[in-house]
Amino acid sequence: MPQQLKKVVKQDLKQTIVETGRFMISRGLTVGTWGNVSLRDPDTGLIYISPSGMDYEEIQAEDVVVLNSQIELVDGCRVPSVERGMHVSVYNARPDVNAVVHTHPLYSTVLGVNHMELPGISEDFAQIVADKIICSEYALPGTMDLAENVVEALGERNAVLLPNHGTLCVGETMKYALTVCHVVEKTAHIYIMAKSIGTPHLISDEDIKAMQYFARNVYGQR
Repeated sequence: MPQQLKKVVKQDLKQTIVETGRFMISRGLTVGTWGNVSLRDPDTGLIYISPSGMDYEEIQAEDVVVLNSQIELVDGCRVPSVERGMHVSVYNARPDVNAVVHTHPLYSTVLGVNHMELPGISEDFAQIVADKIICSEYALPGTMDLAENVVEALGERNAVLLPNHGTLCVGETMKYALTVCHVVEKTAHIYIMAKSIGTPHLISDEDIKAMQYFARNVYGQR
């Protein structure tokens, strides 16, 4: 690796990937070695991604792989996640996104298996995820067809369901992307339970837009 690139590879960002993988396992957002996580350094545009097929409890900072926006290796000795094309494609399509978390959770995967949408039935979902999230077209894991399908179905939302596969969530930061993961999975659980006993009442488009404005411009410390 050229000396100038060595200087811009950041160990703290590698450590964030390590910690995120372990957090994902501890919270039941995936099992085994499935799923993958990445972040983009907004200063350099370099992308840090988890290695392929390694136990999250065993991954160390030196195992994290660094790529550029053309999916070319910049740093690392491991094979990067097979879904590297999907991650990089999301970053290339969404300049507002600096973290991508692909999970294999329970309830949102149930919706994906049925090729269903998840509507904005809860206020937290409406505020930080979208009015709804949709299911992408199916494609085999690790293919550029999957990457293209995911980017198309994600659009400007912060999550997308991968049919018969899992969920992908994004955010400006890794903390935000993980929050999206939790909110999506919680909302999927609520939606499935609500449908089992009745007909869920949806939040109006007007109220969703009002809540999204509130979350962006009013809520929290300014």
